[in-house]
Amino acid sequence: MTESDADPIIDDIDRALIVALQGDGRLSYAELGELVGLSAGGARLRVLRLQEREILDVVGVTDPLKLGYHRMAMIAIEVDGDVKATADAISALDGVIYVVLAAATFDLLVEVIAVDSEDLFELINERIRRVPGVAKAQTFPYYSIHTHRFTWGTR
Repeated sequence: MTESDADPIIDDIDRALIVALQGDGRLSYAELGELVGLSAGGARLRVLRLQEREILDVVGVTDPLKLGYHRMAMIAIEVDGDVKATADAISALDGVIYVVLAAATFDLLVEVIAVDSEDLFELINERIRRVPGVAKAQTFPYYSIHTHRFTWGTR
């Protein structure tokens, strides 16, 4: 096992910072420091280290349906050939927001957003289905987002 394969080592302070930022990514370093018993500078250094190690990424999460993307779907894809190369090509397409390599009947699960049904059809039919390696695609359109959770904590 290489170092990159090993679980990242984080301590209780790192865990507390992650949980706090999952709850509210806008907390100041002073507020984070107070929560974990560090100065603002100490909290900042810890957060920066977590970001540099690619353990933490603080972003603004939006609801695409409320931003004018009125169509969302999950596309289950069977790949003929190199799954990673196909996933890389699909990931580069505008409108693709999430790609998962799966171990099931389908090789990839691809989440997409589109402004309307015509845009969704064009994305799937004209762009995704034409990516080399895409053998079969099954589309599951969304009615709405029921649960969108980013607060699973740490282990």
